[in-house]
Amino acid sequence: MATKEELIQELSDAVISCKKDAVLAAVEKAKEVMEPAEIIDKGLSAGMNHVGVLFERGKLFLPHVMMAADAMTAGVKFLEADLPAGEKSKKLGVVVNGTVEGDVHDIGKSIVSTMLQSAGFEVYDLGRDVPIRNFVEKAKEVNANMIGLSALMTTTLQGQREVIDLLKEEGMRSKIKVMVGGAPATQAWAEKIGADCYAENASEAVAKAKELLL
Repeated sequence: MATKEELIQELSDAVISCKKDAVLAAVEKAKEVMEPAEIIDKGLSAGMNHVGVLFERGKLFLPHVMMAADAMTAGVKFLEADLPAGEKSKKLGVVVNGTVEGDVHDIGKSIVSTMLQSAGFEVYDLGRDVPIRNFVEKAKEVNANMIGLSALMTTTLQGQREVIDLLKEEGMRSKIKVMVGGAPATQAWAEKIGADCYAENASEAVAKAKELLL
């Protein structure tokens, strides 16, 4: 019989393969010796994190990431009936994510949204070229814990600062964490505009969101 370590590796590999049937087979096998929460956290989520790393290194492309996310979601759904009642609907947090106004870059932000969803966050992806006020209005509407702001051009970075300023004006800044990212963004820029964190890539975005919200 396979050891727990071997089962965890099999779960992770199944997600990386982007094959739903492989994920479901690995989950079925792991259920015999592992708790559902452990299967999701140590196996499926770990595999999805690795998919994010491979994407960032150019080893996988966007369709692979979406397929892996679908496969992982199928595995989680398969386990839902076995999860304790409180864990079925438990979300790690509510995130509003988007690319700021004037910027039409979408792929990196979409990957972050997918990875956050796979990790257990409820994500509202507003798309690209999003007006500043829309971030704040959506955060109010869905009672968000965090806003993710992507900017891929130096000229649109200022939009990240403007969202933070508007949150302050609306008296919401203390309730909502702000994560910034995108090629021209840096840790120094995040500190300068008063963001809570900067994430260089999707894997880091998930790790930092967990740090801030859990």
